[in-house]
Amino acid sequence: MQLNFNNLEINNLCPQTEFEKKVFFFLKEWWSDSETVKVQTSGSTGIPKIFDIEKRKMISSAEMTCDFLGLKEENTALICLPVEYISGKMMVVRSVARKLKLIIAEPSVSPLKQLTEKIDFCAMTPLQVENSLDRLYLIENLIIGGAAVSESLKKMIAEKGLPQDNRIFETYGMSETLSHIGLKQIFPQAEDYFTVFDSVEISEDERGCLKIYAPNLNDEVLHTNDLVEVINEKQFRFLGRIDHVINSGGAKIFPEQLEALVKKKIPNEAVFLGQEDDTLGQKIILIVEGTESQDIIKKISEIQFEKNFHRPKDIIFIEKIPRTPNGKISRIELKKMI
Repeated sequence: MQLNFNNLEINNLCPQTEFEKKVFFFLKEWWSDSETVKVQTSGSTGIPKIFDIEKRKMISSAEMTCDFLGLKEENTALICLPVEYISGKMMVVRSVARKLKLIIAEPSVSPLKQLTEKIDFCAMTPLQVENSLDRLYLIENLIIGGAAVSESLKKMIAEKGLPQDNRIFETYGMSETLSHIGLKQIFPQAEDYFTVFDSVEISEDERGCLKIYAPNLNDEVLHTNDLVEVINEKQFRFLGRIDHVINSGGAKIFPEQLEALVKKKIPNEAVFLGQEDDTLGQKIILIVEGTESQDIIKKISEIQFEKNFHRPKDIIFIEKIPRTPNGKISRIELKKMI
């Protein structure tokens, strides 16, 4: 189904699938007299929460993204993310605010399998992108969020031979910032830093974590648990979550950086964790998704880690790494399993 928000008579449309019904339900909530809508967090770093967000702030967020990407009235967009979460809701709001034509595709690991025509804009998770590489050329502006984009996925995108006028970005944001407040280009240029939108101010707190002031999106200064290197007033480099930091023998280790290094060498999902240890406090272990493989173990052993203590003490293979409903790795559940 396609909705043209430049001239939409929703009462004349009949949703067929469960997902189309959910989109229509949100549109009715959006066009209601209430000044807020309810949004659910993913629960990737704790217990999922439901909170109210002002519609005017969601419109501000939508306009930031549309302006950054140069989206125009009657451009086409595709929604393939669950509309229960901010990521899916914001795809609808962007379409409403910019009067886009919105194609509704059932959220799945391969959401582009029915797509045959070029579109101007889409938001997807890394897992969806990995399963849609052969059709990425159909998307002029693609943003990837919900989880970090692995080095192996970046390599697959670069090797796909996409048109140079296609643009692919990694996003930075959270439910409290109404989706993303910054983008980092992956293709055609591979950027090192996230660039935040014009009305967003960033700084570091005393822990080295990112502080965000975006008055059009949130009245409060947001104190994140994301360790960063702020380059200038508009750019920063993500180092890792402070609650993911592994303290081994007094050394602080950022698992996200090690995971990026490992994923350059192996195709499997890989997660570094700190496991309790009487001598080190925490010993660093590596969880690899998939069947145990001596070839993968050999490739990991050949990696040139910056520090010797970055090398995992143990490598554990598991069939499936647990994820939240919207595809993020659940380190909380993984730690319980291990």
